[in-house]
Amino acid sequence: MDFLKKLSGKRRGVDDLVFDTVNLIIMLLLIVVMLYPMLNTLAISFNSATDTVRGGIRLWPRQFTTYNYQHVFENAQVLRAGLTSVLRTVIGTATGVFAAACVAYAISREHFVLRRFTTIIFVLTMYMNPGLIPTYLLHRDLGLIGTFWIYIIPSLIGVFNIIVIRSFMENVPKSLFESAQMDGAGDFVQFFKIALPLSIPVIATVSLFIAVGQWNQWFDVFIYNSSIPELSTLQYELMKVLSNSNAAFNSGGDMQGAMQAATAGVVETVTPQAVRAAMTIVVSVPIICVYPFLQKYFVKGLTIGGVKG
Repeated sequence: MDFLKKLSGKRRGVDDLVFDTVNLIIMLLLIVVMLYPMLNTLAISFNSATDTVRGGIRLWPRQFTTYNYQHVFENAQVLRAGLTSVLRTVIGTATGVFAAACVAYAISREHFVLRRFTTIIFVLTMYMNPGLIPTYLLHRDLGLIGTFWIYIIPSLIGVFNIIVIRSFMENVPKSLFESAQMDGAGDFVQFFKIALPLSIPVIATVSLFIAVGQWNQWFDVFIYNSSIPELSTLQYELMKVLSNSNAAFNSGGDMQGAMQAATAGVVETVTPQAVRAAMTIVVSVPIICVYPFLQKYFVKGLTIGGVKG
């Protein structure tokens, strides 16, 4: 019997070793697959544009240069637009999360008579889109066009975010709310003292969703505020930089001569591929810096928030 136990223990040890080895190999392959595009883009962004056209850039720039970034940031409007992007991201995330949490708390309470009807109405809006023209006319009648608040108010309520937060709050022990009610606490106290503090994981998750959406948004600037430089965003300005680079590359009859001059060291130039790589890094860095602080809440917020529908 002792021999069989030792043999079975050895087999379990070998099985665990094989599993760990295979799992490690698979995880390393996934890391390489996910990191390679980003590292390749980073290398291209720091590589000479004319040298990049030759191809063969992998994980390290062959001819290091910062001219691609200088070309992106040489316009002072880009820096001003970056400040607008930061403001809309911070304000939009804070107001969006708070509004979604308020609505989610209301429809998660069993004593709210219209909770089911309200939920259905919200969900229906996810399947029906009024279209661009009616939306534009509505924003015009509300006086939002040409103002900073066009970035905040229309996106204040996100139905998906409300459903996620509501599902999370429904899993909070009801005994906590019942005890608070017995002590005379109203809905406002229960919301700020119980629901919000216990919903930090899902709040962090939804904050990341909203922040990424606000930071990457440029189409609303193009539709509503394209003629107002003070309200332009970083993404819209970088989109214009890329468009101008594409136009210059496609219409420049002497592009080959310019590339030969750049290769000879006479002048530096850019290509759409180099500008696109630099733009990608510029718009990705802020989210990459924020994500590690929210990562510990991310999985927990999604899994617990998705238990109930």
